[in-house]
Formats: sequence, structure tokens, C-alpha cells
Amino acid sequence: MPDYRRYLKPEVVSQLASIDLVARLVVEGFITGLHKSPYHGFSVEFAEHRQYMPGDPIKDIDWKAYGKSDRLYVKEYEEETNLKAYILLDCSGSMGFSSEASISKFDYASYLAAALTYLMLGQKDAVGLATFDTQIRRYIPPKSVRSHLSVILKELEALKVSDQTRIAVTFHELAERIARRGLIIIISDLLDDPSEILMGLKHFRHKKHEVIVFQVLDPRERDFAFGQEAKFVDLETQEEIITQPWHIQQAYRAMMAEMTDTYHRGCRESQIDYVAMDTSQDFGTALLQYLAKRKRLG
Repeated sequence: MPDYRRYLKPEVVSQLASIDLVARLVVEGFITGLHKSPYHGFSVEFAEHRQYMPGDPIKDIDWKAYGKSDRLYVKEYEEETNLKAYILLDCSGSMGFSSEASISKFDYASYLAAALTYLMLGQKDAVGLATFDTQIRRYIPPKSVRSHLSVILKELEALKVSDQTRIAVTFHELAERIARRGLIIIISDLLDDPSEILMGLKHFRHKKHEVIVFQVLDPRERDFAFGQEAKFVDLETQEEIITQPWHIQQAYRAMMAEMTDTYHRGCRESQIDYVAMDTSQDFGTALLQYLAKRKRLG
């Protein structure tokens, strides 16, 4: 069996051309067969036609379509499952940051979203995508048909980071917009007011959603291990400052530790899964570890 791990190092992933390829490598190399959906369909509805292929059940052939076109088509159905998953992807300016040795947080988050989409559609769950910065930029409703994979992957491929962000406000808007109870998967650096973000996360829980939060950070955002003198540029306001990082490194690390601890504690109190992700870490392995833990606890 091929060793897919060698393809999934961040420095290698950043050179892969297709987000579809990355998603397949993660799922086929690490995750397939590990996380089986506990949800089962209880009804189906017609979704679309596709051309008949040898081996397809004869009962699925649409004979009316054959009469009109003289070609064989089968009906595909979308399961109405107990699970509808919504991936919420942060596209704000701060997500574009990358230190010299890592891919950007946004690319890392996009690959993670692609892998989760590939995984859930493979197990017949419905999945949708919402992208946001200061507002909801794009909303793709959940579907469980195979063709929905290309819809979401094309959207991820075309995405670019924008300027500013208002995470908490967007969470409240999405909590009101998503009517049916489901699984909310948030992928963001969460670099905003933690108290306000936690209130937005609690809004999802109030609506009876299950919530998973992946906080994606660059290693330098955690340790502030820059050189003797560095110029810092705010990716959302373009404001610049030149300083010697070692002067404030200790205070910065304490501030970041307090922020992540606030998220960890606040999510635990609201029964929300909080997962810290580092862009220097092989994200296939990181996702595998989380899913294995989730399987044990579930």
C-alpha cells in the first residue's frame, strides 16, 4: 500500500495543484473506514439523472427519459439523513498569514474542508459550505449526492482571502439561517474577541446543533519566535510596525495561551468540540487523531 504520509507534509501539500487531489490523499491515506456515520437514511427524494453504466440496477432506469432521448439514464436519489453537516470557512485577511516554513492558514483550512467534504459525502452524509469574513460570502446548502463534491471543491479552489472579519456577527447570522438541526464544523483562526465568538458558538448550541471548532494557527502565531528585528503587517488593515520581537515574546505567548485556554474552557462548558490545528503539522495526521478520539468517545 502506498505511503500517503509523504504527500501530506505541509511543504509538499502547498505544491499540489488540485484541492481534489489533496482531499483524496487524506481520506484514502488515513481516514477511510475509520469514521462510519452513525446516521442512517429514513427516506429518499429524487436528485438528478446520470447516464446508465454497466452494473447499475435496472430498476433505477428512467424509461420515460429513454423514450424521449433514446438514451439510458438512471435516477439518483438523495437520502434524507439525520445528519446535515455545514462547514463554515473563515476567509478573512488574517487567514492569509504564513510564516516562512508553512503553508498559509487559509490553504490549510481549505484542504481540511475539502477532506471533510470528501469523507462525509463518501459515507452518504449531506454536507454544505458557508464562507465568511465580515458577512456570509457564499452559502451552498447541504446535499449528499456524489455530484455535490465537485460543486464544493470548485468553490474552495476559487476562494481568496478578503480584508476584515466579524466572526461573532456572522455566527449569529448563520445560526438563524440554518433552520434544520445538524453538525456545524467551523474552521477559523478565531482571531477576534473570544467572549463574542463564544456567544456566537453558544447560539448554534441553543439551536440544538452539534458543533466542532477547528482553530487553525501558524506556529509563529503561537511562539512568536521571529528574528532580532522584524516588520509586522496587519493583513486586514495593512498597518505596519517594526520591532524587536524578543522584547514582547513572553507577554505575547502568555496572551495567546490565555486566548486558547479561554476557547478550550468555553467550548468544553458548552459541549462543543475544540480542536487546535497547527499549520506546521501534517493535517492528515491531525485530522485522523481527532476522528479516532471522537470515535472512542462516541
